[in-house]
Amino acid sequence: MTQHSLLQPTGPRIEPENVPAPPPASTPGGAVPPPGYLVPEDHTDAIQTALLDWFARHKRALPWRKRYTPYEVWISEVMLQQTQMERGVAYFRRWMERFPDVAALAAAPEEDVLHAWEGLGYYNRARNLHKAARRIMAQGGVFPDTPEGIRALPGIGPYTAAAIASIAFNIPVACVDANVERVISRLFDVDSPVKQEPAASAIRQWAQRLLPPGKAREHNQAMMELGALICGKKANCPQCPLERFCTARHLGIVHERPVPGRRAPIVPLTVASGVLFCRDKVFVQQRLNTGAWARLWEFPGGRVEADESPAEAIVREFREETGFAVRVRRSYGIIRHGYTTFRVTLHCFGLELEDESAAALRDNEGRPLPEVLTAATDCRWLAPEELTGIALPAAHRKLADRLFSKEQKYFLMLLEHNL
Repeated sequence: MTQHSLLQPTGPRIEPENVPAPPPASTPGGAVPPPGYLVPEDHTDAIQTALLDWFARHKRALPWRKRYTPYEVWISEVMLQQTQMERGVAYFRRWMERFPDVAALAAAPEEDVLHAWEGLGYYNRARNLHKAARRIMAQGGVFPDTPEGIRALPGIGPYTAAAIASIAFNIPVACVDANVERVISRLFDVDSPVKQEPAASAIRQWAQRLLPPGKAREHNQAMMELGALICGKKANCPQCPLERFCTARHLGIVHERPVPGRRAPIVPLTVASGVLFCRDKVFVQQRLNTGAWARLWEFPGGRVEADESPAEAIVREFREETGFAVRVRRSYGIIRHGYTTFRVTLHCFGLELEDESAAALRDNEGRPLPEVLTAATDCRWLAPEELTGIALPAAHRKLADRLFSKEQKYFLMLLEHNL
């Protein structure tokens, strides 16, 4: 296995820049610091030992820790980005049943991959996993074992490359995620926003310096585990193995670290979506090949304009996107769903065609087909139970569940009322 030459320390040790100096013997207010504090810059060996000992006793039994295969580490790291551990483990197990290795993932249709990913959001991650698996198979089927080779795969950024390199191959490169940022910012009292310079570089340097030789796999996982279980947003300092080395604990400012950056504003979106019924099936369309939910299936709809009601918007959207002339039969209420930078208020409607006999194009069962698709690449009439087999955006899945779950009792009731 080729090692990353730039990761090997050479020459005299360079102290990380922009990290505050150790505090003085007494705090600025004249109070005597609590006894037992050890300046972390001078005790990196002791920090490494304490952390690894703690991890050996308290690490969680996670499925990808059984064998540390590159494929399993890769999938787990991508899944766990902005996903809670318990949920991520459940998705990981289902994914491994469906795609047990790189070859199985590469051979699968994209629609199957997106469906397996549904509920995790950020669908480009699933698409990039699929692209990367196909590239690996095209290049001989062997997962790359260097940071440069891993980083070259589609969708893999610096953190994910470092995580795979260190955890799967034990290459000495530090991982810095939000958990590690929190631990280091408190340990060394980094007093500026951790996502911005100069703090970001200082944290990366400290993370690299803390790596013990030959223990990258255990150390990186231990740092992230500590941040997740002990040094969380509400820190459990008495249970922390690094408490006596923690400058923020020493100064009584744990709650002030890490220093947050400026948050992106949350943009509200008011949207209308319609479930078009025709006999015993509903209409769905597959989104275009670009955008946040590229190639996912959906109930057609779009933004509500300032001069129209949600009901007017859904009639207009159907006409613009499919050419279908529809009318609203009933409202299914509102579904709210939050994303990273916007919050959707989805007005949901049940629809019917104004004149089913007017359609020129029909499917093999006689249902009308749209003459145009301006916001989609494909469309289908599906029975309610078939909706579980396609990938839908989260808000649309909520709508489908609202209508067709519980053995489709609600759907049967709608049929009885001719909708």
